[in-house]
Formats: sequence, C-alpha cells, structure tokens
Amino acid sequence: MRFKFHKAIGFLIAGYVFLYLPLVIVVAYSFNSSRVMSVWQGFSLEWYTSLLENDALFTAVMASLKIATISATMAIILGTLAAVITVRFKHIRSRRFLQGMIASPLVMPDVMSGLALLLVFVGIQQTFDWPSQRGVWSVTIGHITLGMAYAYLVIQARLQDFDLSVEEAALDLGAKPFAVFRTITIPMIAPSLLAAWLLAFALSLDDVVLASFLSGPGATTLPMLIFSNIRLGISPEINALATVIIFVVMIVVTASGIVLVKRKH
Repeated sequence: MRFKFHKAIGFLIAGYVFLYLPLVIVVAYSFNSSRVMSVWQGFSLEWYTSLLENDALFTAVMASLKIATISATMAIILGTLAAVITVRFKHIRSRRFLQGMIASPLVMPDVMSGLALLLVFVGIQQTFDWPSQRGVWSVTIGHITLGMAYAYLVIQARLQDFDLSVEEAALDLGAKPFAVFRTITIPMIAPSLLAAWLLAFALSLDDVVLASFLSGPGATTLPMLIFSNIRLGISPEINALATVIIFVVMIVVTASGIVLVKRKH
C-alpha cells in the first residue's frame, strides 16, 4: 500500500509539472533581456515597458475585454432563462429538443459554428444590402452562442438540486413569482451564476477560431493578435503579456474562491 501511495503521489507531481512548468518558463523568460528565448542575458523589465507602449496590443486587449464582458453577461442571462424553462417546465413536449439545441455548440466543432455564423452575417448583408456585419458585435454574438451553452449546463445542474420548498413558502406568504425569483432564487444560485460567468468570460477571452471567422476591420481580439505574431517567432513581449494574464487570472480565481467559501460559511 505504501508503494502504491508513493507511486500515486509521483504521478500527481509529474502531472502538475507537465501542466505548470511551461507557464513558469514563460514567466521567467518575460524578464530576460535577450530577444532570443534560448539565451539568458540577464534580468530586465524592458519588455513590460515595451508592452505598455504597444498601441495595437492595447487596442486588442480592450476589444477582447469588451467582447468577453458583454458575451459572458448575456450568456448567463440567456443560460439562466433556458435553465429555468427546461428544469421548471417539464410538461413542455419540446423540452428535450430545446435542451439539445442549447447544448449543440458544445459538440459542434468551432470551425463549423464559425462558418455557419459567417454565412448568416453574409446572408443578412446581401439580403438587406447592409454594410459588412463583421466586427466587434458579430464576434460578441458568436461568443454568446458558445458561452450560453456552458452557462446553461452549470446553472441547470444547480437548479435541479434546488430546494423548491423555500420558494413555495415565500409564495404562500404572498410574494409575487418574480419577487421570489429575484430575492430568493437568484441569491441562492449566485455561486453557479458566478462560475458560469467566469467560464463564459474565459472562453471568450481565449477564443481564436470563432473570432477569426467573424472579426472584421478594427475587431482584432487579443488571441488573434498573439496567434498572428507568434507565427513569426515568439516575441519577449508575448511572454510579458502572458505573464500579466497569468497573474490576473490567479487574482480573479483566488478572489472568486474566497467569495464562494465565505458564502458557504
């Protein structure tokens, strides 16, 4: 048993090293004064200074944050409505079909989803003789479609275990259904809403495929910019940017974890 325990610990450590060692290397080389990744010439903050002066990168970051915030917010709103309908209204005959349609982006390849949405926007443009519909809002709609599917699954799982007696007690005391949903249901499922929002936000901030199909002039997202730059070689500025993103994600995840723990206690 002792040997099996040490063997399991060894596999666990090897797995964590495999996952996090590349991130440690990226952080370390973001402070390298050399432009060549394989050569360490000394500690420097040059690339962080250069990062602040990169207007194209700053524009891409702002566009990505705008798209991710809007798409994550809309994803949890639509995902919550869909979860309430499919969980609470079980008598609806088309409930299974609706569940399958909502979850279909999860099993659909991103390339197919991007192509389908692109054809929709091109068809709208040609039908109504409008200017090009590809831009920030087309990318946002694509990310809402993807994020809503993930948000729906997270919120649906919470609603299925929800204690309906709390709502029934409030209704018996004269509260209106919407007031019960706003003051009782939403606060009780708030952790799942936060988890769904963070998941949808991360998916939007990380997406390359949908954005490549749906973006237009002035709508270059951060992952698209990084992907286009990295094909010419890994720039130290990219390492610096990755380090900033890693620390921001760590702060957000830690803060959300503290909030969830405090809510439980």
